[in-house]
Amino acid sequence: MISRAVAKPPELLSLARRTLLWHLDGEDLTNPALFPRQSPPQACFVSLKLEPGDRLRGCIGSLAPTKHTLEEEVVGNAVAAASQDPRFDPVRREELARIRISIDLLTPPEFVESEAELDPFRYGLIVRAGDRCGVLLPDLPGVQSVARQIAICREKAGLSANEIIRMERFTVERLDEMEPAVL
Repeated sequence: MISRAVAKPPELLSLARRTLLWHLDGEDLTNPALFPRQSPPQACFVSLKLEPGDRLRGCIGSLAPTKHTLEEEVVGNAVAAASQDPRFDPVRREELARIRISIDLLTPPEFVESEAELDPFRYGLIVRAGDRCGVLLPDLPGVQSVARQIAICREKAGLSANEIIRMERFTVERLDEMEPAVL
């Protein structure tokens, strides 16, 4: 099972929410007020879910840290989830009150030799072949088996069922807003 933290640390969820608000209002995201803490770098995904129904509205992340601090990683991924997820139009200001944010803090990926080392409830999955890559976070609704997890990753990477793949797994600490928050 993945580690769940409702609001630990709550500052990261608040940071993601402020980032979305500031981004949608055209504010300067280099403002030092965004970064009250300076945590060590860490990979993360930011997911935006639209209420009612918890429908995915955007999800972008990194498999390895790309910024100097975790806070900067959260800011960059929150903006990207709201504006650069190719599956969705950019988030509009009027949607923000109905968006619930979750942040997945990733452990470094580790290679696995067989499907027996996977568990879709405990581990996220990375599937690679050449320069193509598909990623799926753990413990997602509708993903009840390793076979389904691998199939989704293959589809995301544009890989056929018979292509040889390398697999990596990771765990997450999931930070969830229980409902859309208003600043």
